[in-house]
Amino acid sequence: MVCLGNICRSPLAHGILQSKLPENFKVDSAGTAAYHIGNNPDYRSIEVAKSNGIDISMQKARQFAAADFKLFDYIYAMDESNYRNIVALAETSDDIAKVKLFLEENPMVKNKNVPDPYYGDVKDFTTVFDLIDSTASILSKKLIRTHEK
Repeated sequence: MVCLGNICRSPLAHGILQSKLPENFKVDSAGTAAYHIGNNPDYRSIEVAKSNGIDISMQKARQFAAADFKLFDYIYAMDESNYRNIVALAETSDDIAKVKLFLEENPMVKNKNVPDPYYGDVKDFTTVFDLIDSTASILSKKLIRTHEK
């Protein structure tokens, strides 16, 4: 799960998706920028996750690196800008094939960019949580079906 600073959207996506998958799935998050490396998620992300029974308080922001292409089977960008930043680090067409917009997994959503709630209030974080949660429900079922063989 990748957003810009790895403190708002991607930590939520990380925590939400992890909560919907069996333990044998590894979910992680990162940011394309180095603004917040080592920091916990934004307190509003922590609060909205906690109010929905998910603890993301122990996550630490890190920057997405080219090595992540080798570590992960799927790489989900929260918006088109971060998608382009991720693809720019790809070394092969196989790397690029791993990258998708997170909301592409949700056919009910027209705008495929998860809005960045950073400059908003708790209501904006709640809206983002709900959007990510509904998409993570779809994605988790797909991943479980694909990998239960």
